[in-house]
Amino acid sequence: MGEKFLVTINEKEVEASPDQTILEVARENGIYIPTLCYYRGTTNVGACRVCVVEVENARSLVASCAMPVSPGMVIKTDTDRVKEARKLVVELLWASGDHNCLTCEKNGNCELQDLIYLMEIEEPRFKIESPGYEKERTNSMIERDLNKCILCGRCVRACNEIQVNEVLDFSMRGSRTRVGPAFDTDYIDSECFFCGECVDACPVGAITFKQARFAGRPWELEKVRTTCTYCGVGCQLDLNVHDGKIVKVTGNREYGQPNFGSLCVKGRFGMDFVDSPERLKTPLIRKDGELKEASWEEAHAFITDKLTAIKEEYGPDSIAGFSSARCTNEENYLFQKFMRAVVGTNNVDHCARL
Repeated sequence: MGEKFLVTINEKEVEASPDQTILEVARENGIYIPTLCYYRGTTNVGACRVCVVEVENARSLVASCAMPVSPGMVIKTDTDRVKEARKLVVELLWASGDHNCLTCEKNGNCELQDLIYLMEIEEPRFKIESPGYEKERTNSMIERDLNKCILCGRCVRACNEIQVNEVLDFSMRGSRTRVGPAFDTDYIDSECFFCGECVDACPVGAITFKQARFAGRPWELEKVRTTCTYCGVGCQLDLNVHDGKIVKVTGNREYGQPNFGSLCVKGRFGMDFVDSPERLKTPLIRKDGELKEASWEEAHAFITDKLTAIKEEYGPDSIAGFSSARCTNEENYLFQKFMRAVVGTNNVDHCARL
């Protein structure tokens, strides 16, 4: 990391390291600099220019997210020149797309919306022109509306650098630039794994969860932290709950290990089983070729008789047990204890190990 040195931000001396950017030093010291394209853990590209600051002796404003600090650097983050530059950028972004907050799923959780309010912009000085792209609704998980895309590149870097799926990139040039899979295909026809990392990374309403559409506004959702039930990694995730139902699943990068906010397609979109009408509510026993509802007492007696008969005829190792990640640790412990101590076999496994 190298030895620390002093830099001055807004007439305040703070410590910095050679491997830090102006933005990182500022945030470390509680100094707010707005951003849009910056996404922690990915390449700093300085694409949106919302984070520009003044640096003494620099010929122009610099992007704080991409500019490394140097000893003795004097930085100003809140001058009139800086504020006007940021305001112009935000107005251009607003005018270049269809940012209708009334129907947008990100209303209340949109970083562009927050900046417009913060900068007290009532309307852009430029004519609002939507690119006119058709919305992509060809799959059941992710909806894309490129009319809202601000070309920040966060989805591209999240896909390529965090998940390393390398599905998304920029295509075309100038005002026709857009983001998407190769050959401008829909997600469903591409090599997309539907991990949903791009949805979490998008700061606006360009990429959203399709199943969450009209299921609850961001301020109505309660986030419940839990552990994914699909494998043994133990990924941490947030269940977004509204009226007692899971609306969507989001990652939280602040939780840290083991997944640092990233999820796979199962963890992100495989929670339908929670409210599925096909979930079993009572034991079923096959009678005359058909599954019939039974009481717990009848089911326990049936299992006991069958296991006893099999063990007596073929031995305990003819029996195997398979447990579930959706049970508690205590229940799984009791199950393996039952298989080993009662049945007398080590043939026991768990779905989270596979």
